[in-house]
Amino acid sequence: MKLVPLGDRVVLKQLVAEETTKSGIVLPGQNKEKPQQAEVIAVGPGGVVDGKEVKMEVKVGDHVIFSKYAGTEVKLDEDEYIIVKQNDILAVIQ
Repeated sequence: MKLVPLGDRVVLKQLVAEETTKSGIVLPGQNKEKPQQAEVIAVGPGGVVDGKEVKMEVKVGDHVIFSKYAGTEVKLDEDEYIIVKQNDILAVIQ
């Protein structure tokens, strides 16, 4: 199956959190927060959303930072994705 976002929505796959800090401290599983970095898997067509013209500014393959509590988590074929609106994406990592 394939997720195809509608309107100004973007499908993200979260990047894996590091198990240790830069100084070598191992982080136990329950204390780790999910990372806010993700890879763009699919992008909606944009167009007119809520009466405003929306131009999609991200593309498939971009690595982005998104709002902490944004989006809807979905599980599809053992993979977990997050569907967010484009305005919940804060920055593109270059």
